Amino acid sequence: MKTILVFGATGTLGAYISLHFHELGYKVLAVGHRKSDNGFFADYNIPYYSVDISNAEDFRKLPTENIDLVAHFAGALPASMQGYNGQLYIDAVIKGTYNVLEFIRINHIPKIIFPQSLFDISYLFGSKVPIPADSEMKAPMDGDHSMYVISKIAAVQMIEHYYKVYGIKRFILRLSRVYVYHPNPYTFTNGKKVMISDRLFIQKAEKGEPIAIWGDPNRLLETCCVEDFLQIVERCAESQRDGGVYNIGSGGTTLDERIHAIVDVFSHPGKKSVVTYEPNKRSSTQFVLDISKTKFQLGYEPRYSWKDYCEWFKSERKLQRFAKLWGKEENYD
Repeated sequence: MKTILVFGATGTLGAYISLHFHELGYKVLAVGHRKSDNGFFADYNIPYYSVDISNAEDFRKLPTENIDLVAHFAGALPASMQGYNGQLYIDAVIKGTYNVLEFIRINHIPKIIFPQSLFDISYLFGSKVPIPADSEMKAPMDGDHSMYVISKIAAVQMIEHYYKVYGIKRFILRLSRVYVYHPNPYTFTNGKKVMISDRLFIQKAEKGEPIAIWGDPNRLLETCCVEDFLQIVERCAESQRDGGVYNIGSGGTTLDERIHAIVDVFSHPGKKSVVTYEPNKRSSTQFVLDISKTKFQLGYEPRYSWKDYCEWFKSERKLQRFAKLWGKEENYD
């Protein structure tokens, strides 16, 4: 039985990763910043450890024997940061990643999987030309993501250093937005709380309200259902390669396709939302990732279309698998 240590296990992606590898038969060690997971992981016989990764002493709480790989998904995010505090990125992403790498080195763990920010290639957005995985990483010098992306690039460079010097295999996953179900429909933009656009459209579709598509409806937007994301993480875990940087996506869908799929899946058959177009409004920023390297080196094949994701979201929301960990939608009103 292989053992995976998941940092950030109480977060959105970390929780899905933890349950996925548990279902695969791995021994999962769940690590989160929260003092308590409310008994969630114990329901799956997964041990939970509360660790502040910016504090090297906290790592003494963790087991050290026979760990096959680390999935390091812990750290501060702009999407969950009310207001702005750049120091949190330095502590959680840079200092935290250094501490994780030292833990890996000292305990002879052979592999790390780490998520890179999509915005390290934001300078290439605006086109339908797929962006290669090995494009140069550049942080935007303004906006609420700047210090976050600077920190993530620094973390990736540290990981690369540990690969070159200590031979630790590294799988860096550049995440387009990974679409999941979480009971919280809100995010933070420039430190201010707003509803996630797709959740707003879902709400409108469920009520049969009209939905207006702003700007160019054929703008191409990258998508990746969490089930396809988990396929990639699993393939990284099983790969014999040394790794590298891999784009996470599925080839993109147009805004028009996304809205019509939401209406098809979430509107009541007798009260479908009417879709209208407002071409004079601001268009979405389009981009699509080149996933050929992910396919060729990892054997990845996207299985979920955007409409498949909508169907998955609907069923996952009924299951409420993570309610004990994250609460329910009414807790976020």
